[in-house]
Amino acid sequence: MSTSRRAIVVPCIDIQDGKVVQLVQGREKALEGPDALEMLERFTGFPEIQVIDLDAAMGVGENFAIIEMLASRATCRVGGGVRTPQRARQLIDLGAHRVIVGTAAFTPAFDDIVAEIGHEKIVVALDSKAGTVVVDGWATSLAVSAEQAITTFAEKCNGFLCTYVDKEGMMQGTDLEWFASLRGLTTLPITAAGGITSIEDVTSLLAMNVDAAIGMAVYTGRLSLTELLALTV
Repeated sequence: MSTSRRAIVVPCIDIQDGKVVQLVQGREKALEGPDALEMLERFTGFPEIQVIDLDAAMGVGENFAIIEMLASRATCRVGGGVRTPQRARQLIDLGAHRVIVGTAAFTPAFDDIVAEIGHEKIVVALDSKAGTVVVDGWATSLAVSAEQAITTFAEKCNGFLCTYVDKEGMMQGTDLEWFASLRGLTTLPITAAGGITSIEDVTSLLAMNVDAAIGMAVYTGRLSLTELLALTV
């Protein structure tokens, strides 16, 4: 099952304490990158950028000024701490092209978020660890798999961000079979994240019409932005 749109490479900008960072397993800071504007300039030419406000996700603050600056200069999908309709609306008002909703997608607040900004503006984050969806910063496991969850959101979002948490930030490759199984369950766009390390990972995902969210592999130089851009345009 596939969609008519062409899959793309999506570079990631994760923000913590006003700085661009990369975390391993969502907790341990592995590195700090250049400032957000410099990273955005490096990502020139990519059709969409993924921006995650880690402080908002962890409930310790927000980085609205940086998000607004990035969203005014590029097409950005933005996530991190979207737990209420008000927060979703704030991000849209700051210029977000789409809003990524994770934990709140599994709460009663989700229907209110959909009502506030419309399903076409929403990307549902399905983070999977040891075979089940994890929420609350990957601290809580739900009794549902991503495969089960993906079918319940068909009318409530415009795509999915699926993170293979077991490999996230570890530079060990990802689980292509898992992403292929998800691709077969929906015609909506799917973005793969977590452990994407090699150009072979990227080309395999694009071939199955799954977007590839790239973080650690770019920041450490394992993947070439020039090579990735050539796959996207």
